[in-house]
Amino acid sequence: MQQQYNPSAIEPKVQQYWAENKVFKAIKDTSKPKYYCLSMFPYPSGRLHMGHVRNYTIGDVVSRYQRMNGKNVLQPMGWDAFGLPAEGAAVKNKTAPAKWTYENIEYMKNQLKILGFGFDWDREVTTCKPEYYKWEQWFFTELYKKGLIYRKTSTVNWCPNDETVLANEQVHEGCCWRCDTPVEQREIPQWFIKITDYAEQLINGLDGLPQWPDQVKTMQRNWIGRSEGVEITFDIKDTAEKLAVYTTRPDTFYGVSYVAVAAAHPLATLAAENNPELAQFIQEAKNTKVAEAELATMEKKGMATGLFAIHPLTGEEVPVWVANFVLMHYGTGAVMSVPAHDQRDFEFAQKYDLPIKQVIAPLDDSSWDFTQAAFTEHGKLINSAEFNGLDFDGAFNGIADKLESLNVGKRQVNYRLRDWGVSRQRYWGAPIPMLTLENGDVVPVPMQDLPIILPEDVVMDGVKSPIKADPEWAKTTYNGQPAFKETDTFDTFMESSWYYARYTSPQYQQGMLDSEEANYWLPVDQYIGGIEHATMHLLYFRFFHKLLRDAGFVVSDEPAEKLLCQGMVLADAFYYTSPTNERIWVSPTEVTLEKDEKGRILKAFDKEGRELVHSGMTKMSKSKNNGIDPQEMVDKYGADTVRLFMMFASPAEMTLEWQESGVEGAKRFLGRLWNLVFEYQQSPATEPLNPAALSSEQKALRRDVHKTIAKVSDDIGRRQTFNTAIAAIMELMNKLTKAPLNETQDKAVMAEALSAVIRMLYPITPHICFELWHAIGNESSIDFAPWVQADETAMVEDEKLVVVQVNGKVRGKVTVPANATEDEVKVLALGDENVTKHLDGLNVVKVIYIPFKMLSFVAK
Repeated sequence: MQQQYNPSAIEPKVQQYWAENKVFKAIKDTSKPKYYCLSMFPYPSGRLHMGHVRNYTIGDVVSRYQRMNGKNVLQPMGWDAFGLPAEGAAVKNKTAPAKWTYENIEYMKNQLKILGFGFDWDREVTTCKPEYYKWEQWFFTELYKKGLIYRKTSTVNWCPNDETVLANEQVHEGCCWRCDTPVEQREIPQWFIKITDYAEQLINGLDGLPQWPDQVKTMQRNWIGRSEGVEITFDIKDTAEKLAVYTTRPDTFYGVSYVAVAAAHPLATLAAENNPELAQFIQEAKNTKVAEAELATMEKKGMATGLFAIHPLTGEEVPVWVANFVLMHYGTGAVMSVPAHDQRDFEFAQKYDLPIKQVIAPLDDSSWDFTQAAFTEHGKLINSAEFNGLDFDGAFNGIADKLESLNVGKRQVNYRLRDWGVSRQRYWGAPIPMLTLENGDVVPVPMQDLPIILPEDVVMDGVKSPIKADPEWAKTTYNGQPAFKETDTFDTFMESSWYYARYTSPQYQQGMLDSEEANYWLPVDQYIGGIEHATMHLLYFRFFHKLLRDAGFVVSDEPAEKLLCQGMVLADAFYYTSPTNERIWVSPTEVTLEKDEKGRILKAFDKEGRELVHSGMTKMSKSKNNGIDPQEMVDKYGADTVRLFMMFASPAEMTLEWQESGVEGAKRFLGRLWNLVFEYQQSPATEPLNPAALSSEQKALRRDVHKTIAKVSDDIGRRQTFNTAIAAIMELMNKLTKAPLNETQDKAVMAEALSAVIRMLYPITPHICFELWHAIGNESSIDFAPWVQADETAMVEDEKLVVVQVNGKVRGKVTVPANATEDEVKVLALGDENVTKHLDGLNVVKVIYIPFKMLSFVAK
């Protein structure tokens, strides 16, 4: 063992051992309980960022801990390799997306290995390879045959910059999630999967996921948006047309003063045929941004169609308006508007001078100023014919019953969730396996013709997809007849929705999954990834698992038992202003700081001596140049140091503030551990531990060791508070470094303590622990060592420390037997010279005793 800790010498050697011995290869073994730990796989963008490092360190800690606890652990890794960024990078770098992607995968794979993550690389999955997406294409054709796939022309979210469709979940505040371009609405043919058929299962299934964060479950419930209401049918005056609306507030039905339809609604099209002004308004409204947050705050605009709907209960004529806040792909594309009891309807009615009719009164009979705002609470009905006086529930049922009896309404459960549009107009994705025949019929690609391979040797000349630009690519045959392949590709969420299952049998060629393997490993025991995926990936992930279940591949209902959403990694951001008034961001690694005595930043300078503006801690990003390169940190401090800092600096689910001073502190701690083992190695234990022969000081130290074991085991295994586990180990280490190594049993206690500390740290800092495990005398690898167990008898205290006070001031501390009586404690306390000195000449009038904690004398 070298005297100095040198991670650059240790870590490559240990990593080579792991690779050569396939230490982390997972093989089905029914003699052990299985444990499937999965971190969300990365997009191969070129380099790992600190968010990746945090995610995969958490997963590796959990995996190694569970392996030490006797579990048969699967921890795989792969690549979410399709996606739009590869196209942009290919154009920029004048290469093909495939070449760029594969080169990035190799580089990032090496980075993962350098960080010491214990992945089973024999199960590596790359989603852009035909052997992967072949089965995705096949499954799509099977879903089509079952009626779960359909194609229709629909209003979609269109990003004009990327020239592709976006799912609702990919629109953030009216803009594209990738490039921030304002999103438009367009009507184009799209392929859809009927996720709405599973809406009830998806929402009910959340109740069976007690180990998922409540925040994620709430976000999914809100996104699915289950509501109970009534669908009501209006006749349109002087036409044969009918208009359906859905409402969750039938109690307000007598207050309808207009109905509003989406710009793409057939009634709007009908009304615009002889109304050029309305036609122009409809065209403008079709480009309305579609994010719901924006709908709530944007200016409400509308135009009357000249059509009137007949109120089915009162016979009144209600004007039909086109409104920009109504979307065709939500509900029926039409809403009944009750301005007195809906704020959006109220604002629209005020703007266009439409009637505001109160039909709900507050339950407490208070008045309401309808010139200022709508009354949106539940109350009691007024101005509602025979339903006057009813509360919400009574009115809901009474009006619903009447509408149903007249055959103009029906109770209905609706969902905010829309079917999953999976068509994308870009190139770098899996081709959709459907064919169009000469007569216009659409058929799935037969199994024997799969996969439909995406050509990889292409030239990117902008945003146009090469397979759309090349008419020859689409030409094929079906049963000997000419046919055309679909040139749209799958939404890349398709690949990430089932990768977890393919990991269970990645080389299986007889089908999508080997069900025997899949049902051994699934569901995932621990899934780790960012909460930003709550209503995108995690929802599709759960949906796809139910599709796999119903296809007979798996028997479980949910894909993952436990979910941990790690927090973001933040770093200081610094900039200076250029002569053209542009902010130039400077990497934190190139900044010199002046700090006060509390470590707060006073001034910051770049390498040229320019004073910089510190804009605070923010998410690491390219735009602010405050990303920290993991490679640079590993080269500087070692992988174990980076891993230790990542796990210690913050609770896993909270944001982590990157501080290089903290990384340096982690390196120093590992150095102290190394030094302690080196010191012990110079004069190691020669006799076994004999608990009966221990002194009180030795017993106390051993007690601290086993209390730490118990705490760390609970913190890592149950609570997943890795930072507190490390803090407990650090506290123990402070005591161990001060412990004597003179007597035989001193060394025996130290041997036990070091064995425990090394095993407790192994999941977090595996390289140094691998080396130190041998240094303390073990011949076998720590990779196969069992987790250390707390000895209950060692934690039993046979002595207690009691604080002694005189008139409220501490005057002494006495060690007493754990079974001492109060009188015995008093005798021992009065035997303390300092206590007796402060009681000299005084009469004790009262004694207060808190058992084994404090003895207080009150004296005059």
